[in-house]
Amino acid sequence: MEIERKFLIHTPPADLASYPSQLLEQAYLCTEPVVRIRRSDDTYTLTYKSKGLMSREEYNLPLTAESYEHLKKKADGNIICKKRFRIPLPEGLTIELDLFDAPFEGLMLAEVEFTSEEQALAFLPPGWFGDEVTWSTEYHNSTLSQRTPNESAGTT
Repeated sequence: MEIERKFLIHTPPADLASYPSQLLEQAYLCTEPVVRIRRSDDTYTLTYKSKGLMSREEYNLPLTAESYEHLKKKADGNIICKKRFRIPLPEGLTIELDLFDAPFEGLMLAEVEFTSEEQALAFLPPGWFGDEVTWSTEYHNSTLSQRTPNESAGTT
């Protein structure tokens, strides 16, 4: 079960470069249900996500580099590229701050994952977080994958 809240970010922390980061590339084979492939460094994954906003089922399966490249050719829509920073919070929580590349350059989203819905609902976001978009599908990566560049969410 994935339980997360998502927020727009307008100004990231000044010390962002001091946190660990990784480059992610992901593509969607299907958006209903969500079937995603992702490359993160030398790790390749196929993910299934059920419907839902704050809480939904998520299953991950490992892929080989060859399988990933084969499936990537079958992707529907935009391939999402972003840099993810991992910023620790108290109580063992972590902010995953994504800075998107074209065609969504300028879009910054922060996600925080939780172990329960109660913990998620009790969470008080840091002051530098912008509007919460947890309850909107507009900022799901699967939705972004289907947008044309002139429809890019959060970049206008």
